[in-house]
Amino acid sequence: MKNKDRLRSTRTKVVHSFHDLVTTPFSDGVNALCWQRALPDGFREIAEQLAGSEGVTTLEDSVLRSLPLGPLGVRAVDVMLEDQRLLREAGHCPVVESVSRYPRDDADAVVATDVYSFHADRAPVPTATFLCTYHGPPSEGLPNHQAQRRVDHPDIRASLLRLFGQDDDDGFRQFLREHSYDLHYVALSDAQPFSFGVGNLWRVAVEFPGSPVPPCIHRAPATEPGQLPRLLLIS
Repeated sequence: MKNKDRLRSTRTKVVHSFHDLVTTPFSDGVNALCWQRALPDGFREIAEQLAGSEGVTTLEDSVLRSLPLGPLGVRAVDVMLEDQRLLREAGHCPVVESVSRYPRDDADAVVATDVYSFHADRAPVPTATFLCTYHGPPSEGLPNHQAQRRVDHPDIRASLLRLFGQDDDDGFRQFLREHSYDLHYVALSDAQPFSFGVGNLWRVAVEFPGSPVPPCIHRAPATEPGQLPRLLLIS
């Protein structure tokens, strides 16, 4: 087994159906489930129809159905609509997005909290995040033991303490939570991030009270001007 595969196996698990994806519990440190799929062609055709869009656009079902597409494109739309149907029936709220770029934090921010930074998701109740890249560069994951919270870096922590401006440990922890500073990570020097791949539907653990596993650390891929938009399902 290659080293990269070994590292992936410590936190991720492959499942073989949608039912397994939504019902398999996170346990024994596994915090990311992957339903590996080889999807049909046609998603590039959808992206071409959406070229020129700016930022992040939510693609309603009616919009997807109205695109002037050939047979392969129509089949690709069917896949996206079916994924959403399955997730909605399972009690989730998925959307499909066309992404040319996400907002970025200022370059001089003490801790960048945009989605291009390695981060974990958080919720007040038990839940999970679902992700699938249909077209374009996919999301990237990072094994937890290969990451350090940015707020635990001495220089960054000192800067945040100066920004907070008070001598109050509980207040400082709340300050970090309110701004999501404590959810962002930096990869260690020997880290080996892994790709979520195109077409795979992922269920990744989030931080919530009583979670049996640590949250999955992940980030959005960099986007370049002139690229076709990325097609992403997220819930």
